[in-house]
Amino acid sequence: MIKFSQKNFLFIRPMIFAFILTVSLLFCSKLLQAQGDHHSGIIPRPAEEIKKEGTFIINPDTKLFFANGRKVNASFFNQYLKDLSGFSLQTSRQSASHGISFLIDSASNIPTEGYMLDVSPKNIVIKASDEHGLFYGLQSLTQLIKKKGKKIFVDSYHIADAPRFAYRGMHLDVARHLFSVAAIKKWLDQLAFYKINTFHWHLTDDQGWRIEIKKYPLLQSVSAFRKETLIGHKRTDPHLFDGKRYGGYYTQEEVKDVVAYAADRQITTIPEIEMPGHAQAVLAAYPNLGCTGGPYQTATYWGVFEDVFCAGNEETFHFLEGVMDEVIPLFPSKYVHIGGDECPKTRWHNCPKCQKRIRDEKLKDEHELQSYFIARMEKYLHTKGKKIIGWDEILEGGLAPDATVMSWRGLEGGIAAAKLQHDVIMTPEKFVYLDYYQSLSKTEPVAAGGYLPLRKIYEYEPMPDELSKSEQRYIKGVQANAWSEYLNSAAQAEYMIFPRIIALAETAWSKPEYKKYPDFLIRLNQNLRFLKGIHYATSFNEITGESVKNASSFKLSTDLKNAEIRYTINGTDPTPGSLKYISPVRMEKSGTLKARLFKDGKAAGKLYEQILIKILATGKKVSLAQPGQGNYHVDPQILTNGVQGSPLYNNGEWLGYSGVDFEAVVDLEAVQTISEVGLNTLNYQWQKMHPPKLLTFEVSTDNISFKEVSRQTVFGKEGINMARQKLKAMPARYVKIKASNIGIIPDGFYGAGTKAWLMVDEIIIN
Repeated sequence: MIKFSQKNFLFIRPMIFAFILTVSLLFCSKLLQAQGDHHSGIIPRPAEEIKKEGTFIINPDTKLFFANGRKVNASFFNQYLKDLSGFSLQTSRQSASHGISFLIDSASNIPTEGYMLDVSPKNIVIKASDEHGLFYGLQSLTQLIKKKGKKIFVDSYHIADAPRFAYRGMHLDVARHLFSVAAIKKWLDQLAFYKINTFHWHLTDDQGWRIEIKKYPLLQSVSAFRKETLIGHKRTDPHLFDGKRYGGYYTQEEVKDVVAYAADRQITTIPEIEMPGHAQAVLAAYPNLGCTGGPYQTATYWGVFEDVFCAGNEETFHFLEGVMDEVIPLFPSKYVHIGGDECPKTRWHNCPKCQKRIRDEKLKDEHELQSYFIARMEKYLHTKGKKIIGWDEILEGGLAPDATVMSWRGLEGGIAAAKLQHDVIMTPEKFVYLDYYQSLSKTEPVAAGGYLPLRKIYEYEPMPDELSKSEQRYIKGVQANAWSEYLNSAAQAEYMIFPRIIALAETAWSKPEYKKYPDFLIRLNQNLRFLKGIHYATSFNEITGESVKNASSFKLSTDLKNAEIRYTINGTDPTPGSLKYISPVRMEKSGTLKARLFKDGKAAGKLYEQILIKILATGKKVSLAQPGQGNYHVDPQILTNGVQGSPLYNNGEWLGYSGVDFEAVVDLEAVQTISEVGLNTLNYQWQKMHPPKLLTFEVSTDNISFKEVSRQTVFGKEGINMARQKLKAMPARYVKIKASNIGIIPDGFYGAGTKAWLMVDEIIIN
């Protein structure tokens, strides 16, 4: 037995205390990290980071040393350093005592694309198992660079990092509007900086063919151009056009240049050649490939068109195989995207060749004909060493054997494909479509529709809960999509892409338990210095609002740090002297709430406006015959929350039904005298949203016996139809509202043959 004298214990006690303190600090450091405490400011947030003592000074003599002869592109790093300090760093052939070393250790347990970054006062070491990891380590190092006076330095850190998903992508549509090679390269720099590793290049569509195919010269002279372009939104009736010929294409040399530029930044470029739908530009040049023989023209407005590739014509497949023979050598990627979405079956249904194909191949219907089309092209691409990716419509009629599915219409396609053991890229429009509005402000430029603020894309979780652990391995990643119908310039494209793509980058890379939006916003504001030359949006520094406490008050909030909200309820615009927002605003009567952010006494951000209504129905309980569906499965109380749904149909204020009817009962809590009933419905046929065939209102005092008091069948207004019916004063406690869905969308409308959406909001009872 070891014995301690009091004297010995007094000597040892400080050592024990020091040991306990060291262990405690390490434990606390790990605990803070596990709880999401963050120090470095890096985006995407690293898996592990430990702040250490000291700094590394960067000066003109600091060298870059690449061991094993491996080099990574340091252009973004050096350009940022030069802008900051006036100098960039040179490469050394041998390790320097004061330098930045890049080491590849293929035997290490560092995951693919992962890295370890160690910064000490003596040197900086980036270690990885591959060049991808070295490159990503350098991007993180760039974000750590600081300047104080003339001093350029990096705080000491240990960072160990690796991506959550192998596929981290951004899609860019150049068919609707064309962007220069220079613009694309500028955006690729930004994608690489935030560790996006896939560029999905949407090269063909109804409105233009954008890639040179030498075998088919009419694609360049005819399909690449349209005679004019739609002005304003596609929902405008009648359509207005600019009367100006528009178009162009990328030569094969330009394509090679972009692909190589991306690869040098660890980005894989995947081409998309649309089939069997979205083919009108091709048919304009080669009408023999359509079912009717034309004439056709390259589309001048946005939407889905019934003229598609003829699936019964062998020439169609010979043409597409010829196209692929020239596309494949330009793209080293193992994948080719073949579209497969939004292919109306009307022409196939009436085409003798297509019907013969159905009989000869013993197919059930046109949906199986589409599956045949996709599977046949997949088989050909396999002979060229390629795999296919398609939008989730390729699930219809049976999935091609080795296809990867991009789930865009919602989560369902991705879930179904994963359960069939197919690889999946999650890209649901509700959460990742960059052509959606990012602010509710009336001053936002025209966009496709829908509402996708920065917080919403950041908080999206790509891994569906419905999948088992074994099925989750088929979710390979996530992608944001930039459709360009309303992106008519590079500046407008940047405004819609940035900074939302940065939020997507963190979702794709970082551990979900480390993601906290307020923390991300702090880091994002620090990172805006890297968006040099980018026309990015600042709408994330805006006001948001929601109804609370049974619609008796309205809550305002902002993510802009150290800003105050000033508001009015009398219709005037807020000033620094207006009421300061402290708690939810109580609305005693209907009116317009206006609010604005102020920082240091100056206005910041755009004006926020919300019309609030206070009527008999406001805040009353709503019972539904069946809940809403899909993206529009929301709390039924939004129907009486005093907030009328805006034209941005997915901002959480619209209840939606696909192909089925709506029925609800409002309980006024006591018998009341009522004299008006109403309901808002959406007529957005361009978005498959149709008004009801019939809207009726019934009243009751006992919730048993109901009497019809109003019916309406005409809803002619495009957009929001506010159905209102004045009544002779009558007693009622319960009001039943029925709206019948048109069911299947008829021919001649977008989405013909599919289920229509019935969209409803704010029930009016006065």
